[in-house]
Amino acid sequence: MMLHLDHLAFAAGSLGQGVAAVEAALGVTLAPGGAHPAMGTHNRLLSLGPGEYLEVIAVNPQAPAPDRPRWFDLDRFAGPPRVTNWIVRCDDLAAAVATAPTGTGVPMPLTRGDLSWTMAVPVNGRLPFDGGFPALIQWFGAAHPAQRLPDVGVRLTALHLTHPEADALRAALPLSDTRVTVSAGPIGLRATFSTPKGLRVL
Repeated sequence: MMLHLDHLAFAAGSLGQGVAAVEAALGVTLAPGGAHPAMGTHNRLLSLGPGEYLEVIAVNPQAPAPDRPRWFDLDRFAGPPRVTNWIVRCDDLAAAVATAPTGTGVPMPLTRGDLSWTMAVPVNGRLPFDGGFPALIQWFGAAHPAQRLPDVGVRLTALHLTHPEADALRAALPLSDTRVTVSAGPIGLRATFSTPKGLRVL
């Protein structure tokens, strides 16, 4: 089964706060995104090169609350805007979920315009290892967000995860990407990017 890093989720208390934080840190302008009616969230996007992107995501105050916990544990989000989750794409979501840690989620079909995908969404909104385990996604058709985003020269160079159960998290990870590392410590994610203005960290 082919598994690849797809995108990073940068959560914020409001979309405006998140966009301002990313644009200030990376020195680039984010592209428009869209809304997720099923989850009551909305986003803005940033290309990270072919097949990868950064998603700034927040609760949409104009949307009705969903009848289930929002993805990425956004119902309990607090504190400064930050990278909270990472998302890995696969070509067989059911098979990937079957071998993933308990609680990775239930496949949920979604669409927006010509984009069509299914994502494993945890019943309680929180991914295994306190969000350290990636969300799993399967895209359908040729359309992918990264294809339509302007390339502003930003690339992910490293994603470092820290967790008290680092060994178990490392063993559970479903892909081999040398940019992704895990070490023991307080729960957290730190992403490093190359940008036109040099290395930057979120």
